[in-house]
Amino acid sequence: MLKAKILFVGPCESGKTVLANFLTESSDITEYNPTQGVRILEFENPHVTSNNKSARCEFELWDCGGDSKFESCWPALMKDAHGVVIVFNADMPSHLKEIEMWYSCFVHQQLLQDTQCLLIAHHKPGSGGDTGSPSLSPPLSKLKLVHSNLEEDPEEIRMEFTKYLKSVVNSVSESRDREEMLIIT
Repeated sequence: MLKAKILFVGPCESGKTVLANFLTESSDITEYNPTQGVRILEFENPHVTSNNKSARCEFELWDCGGDSKFESCWPALMKDAHGVVIVFNADMPSHLKEIEMWYSCFVHQQLLQDTQCLLIAHHKPGSGGDTGSPSLSPPLSKLKLVHSNLEEDPEEIRMEFTKYLKSVVNSVSESRDREEMLIIT
């Protein structure tokens, strides 16, 4: 069975935990409580299989606290990560600047491919959910950007996340195949 580790990172109060719970079909949280360090959610997605199309995949979604006081823990969180989802509150202009730092630390420095990263512009309930594209500077502008509005179109984000998981599984599977070929030759 293939296992993949996905990190949910981003600024404080961006909606990471709400999205993580929704996408993994975990409990609903109704009031805001900052994540202290990390929460690990294990789940399977029946729509995602490995290359042989029958093997199931297990995922660990690491919902990482956005407070910089946890920065000393980041290297441990990043270890063996297969993908990074950067979540930001699309209605807070300061988050656009912050996500560049999250990208640099969690994607660029870890030498992950852009296909292993997903940007989610999360719109909180009652925000109106403007889905216009925020102006992102390179290298963020090369990443897949999806908008999340759990009030108006929850299935859209679920579908986009499933596509992302398939991409990560393909990457993990190809990497495993390359390692096996190096052993054989």
